[in-house]
Amino acid sequence: MPLTIMEQKHLLEAQGKALGLDIKTEWVQFTSGTPMNEALISGNLDFASGGVGPLLSIWGKTRENLGVKAVAALNSMPLYLNTINPAVKTIQDFTDNDRIGLPAVRVSIQAITLQMAAEQAFGPGQGGKLDPLTVSLGHPDAMAQMMSGRSEISAHFGSAPFMYQELEDKRVHKVLDSYQVLGGPHTFNVVWATSRFHDRNRKVLAAFVAALDQAMKEIAADPAAAAALWVKAENSKLSAAEIEKMIRLPENEWTLVPKKILAYADYMSRAGMIPTKPSSWQDVFFEEAHKLPGS
Repeated sequence: MPLTIMEQKHLLEAQGKALGLDIKTEWVQFTSGTPMNEALISGNLDFASGGVGPLLSIWGKTRENLGVKAVAALNSMPLYLNTINPAVKTIQDFTDNDRIGLPAVRVSIQAITLQMAAEQAFGPGQGGKLDPLTVSLGHPDAMAQMMSGRSEISAHFGSAPFMYQELEDKRVHKVLDSYQVLGGPHTFNVVWATSRFHDRNRKVLAAFVAALDQAMKEIAADPAAAAALWVKAENSKLSAAEIEKMIRLPENEWTLVPKKILAYADYMSRAGMIPTKPSSWQDVFFEEAHKLPGS
């Protein structure tokens, strides 16, 4: 949402102008993280945005060359694992008859959170126990298939707004909340860039972070206006009132402060998903963010 506000209200251009820069922006949407990161690596994209898992993956892969790091966190939001199967009360109740829809098997933030939950539930080395039940599906498809009751998809590890929509149906209940797995609020989405771009464009980075901070303050100051703008920009079928309700939930926070980055990095390192564990969250973020009270 902050990025949408930035785009629609031309906040980056305005902050750039205040610093003496004439910034021209082009906003691009990608179907998945792979082509987005390819565009970033090839120099055709300056800023990329996605989940903590993909950030840590590209950080690990590029440490010795491009040095991709995070510019800022975008939000702290929980992820819900919902199901339509009344027999499933905890993740230990899933059987071979269940299938869990999530954005990308084994690598999405949902998949990694599920692995962390499985390790907690089933013991060390059991992080991948539920992986065979997972299916790569976009959130709209996973939601539609689960709600149909006629698909093999009996559960969906989603995100807002889909997880909230699902729970409005009495057949659906929540099995897992990512805040439970991480022991508190955690960052959901982040923005990252290459060290090369960062080092050559420090004023642009400063303008970007200032614009992002402004967008977050506008969301907090007027949730109704932010919701209306987002619904129009995204051509969403949801009403502005529904989005405003989600914005106002205390569990959802738009903040630059990185939270629980190390918790994800610790698991991904132990699971062999990244080559080394960062010694602190600051290792994964550019120095402009280091003054924040992150974790």
